[in-house]
Amino acid sequence: MFDRKISFSVLFFSFMLLGMGCNTTGGNSNFLKEYDLTRPETFDMPESLKEISGIAFNKGKTDVVYAVQDEEGKVFRLTWQNQKHKHTKFSGKGDYEDITLLKEQVVVLKSNGSLYKFPVSEAQFEETAKTKEWKGLLPKGEYEGMFGDEATGKIYVLCKVCSLDNPEKNVSGFILSIGGPVQKTGNFSLNVEEIKALGVKVKRGFQPSALAKNPVSGDWYILSSLNKALIVTDKNWKPKLAYPLSSNNFNQPEGIAFDKSGNLYISNEGDDTKDGNILKFKRLAK
Repeated sequence: MFDRKISFSVLFFSFMLLGMGCNTTGGNSNFLKEYDLTRPETFDMPESLKEISGIAFNKGKTDVVYAVQDEEGKVFRLTWQNQKHKHTKFSGKGDYEDITLLKEQVVVLKSNGSLYKFPVSEAQFEETAKTKEWKGLLPKGEYEGMFGDEATGKIYVLCKVCSLDNPEKNVSGFILSIGGPVQKTGNFSLNVEEIKALGVKVKRGFQPSALAKNPVSGDWYILSSLNKALIVTDKNWKPKLAYPLSSNNFNQPEGIAFDKSGNLYISNEGDDTKDGNILKFKRLAK
């Protein structure tokens, strides 16, 4: 009888290990070695940023966070100590979704794919007259995610919903250069079937809301508010990890950024009962 109990225990334990290894979200254990997404440091936003969308840092420095919201043509500047902020008006009202800073330029993405650029030095003023706008660079569609790579001067933009894509199968991305006029210089693609294989539920296609490159690993982190998921891909855009985002912490995740130390920041829009916020997740792995 004693031997049977031991045999049953060993068998049960073996099945448990097998189940853990076959779990489609098992990669999350590797992901959590870098970030514990259940324990954020929360920074509530002022009323003017209840609908905060994109966030960015200047060269990874965290003394000031730059942000846009999806109603006004303003770039907001905040510090972590309090909710006071300043802003620079760069354009009229519109649906502005993301922001990046690179090569001493502020670049803002509008939901229709238009891009706006003005010098970072202008961000100290309440309004700038040095904004340049580029229309029609990207295919017709809806856009929310953009990242500027300071090392290369390249901008990466992901479709949220584009007419040229089948969102159940692929999501298109585009590479832009801002050396002078903004120009499209390349493209890339996300394989949605590979994202599904990681355990992400895709009901209306995979619809990215933000992206950023991890400065420590070089991996891409892609946020989807609709799919309530964070996807990690390698440098060549191959999905390798996925993490579901609980509504307890992530009300409406719309923006993502890293500081130069590799700490992760995710911004959430507010609603009738919650403020907009930015969540900070310290990098755990050394």
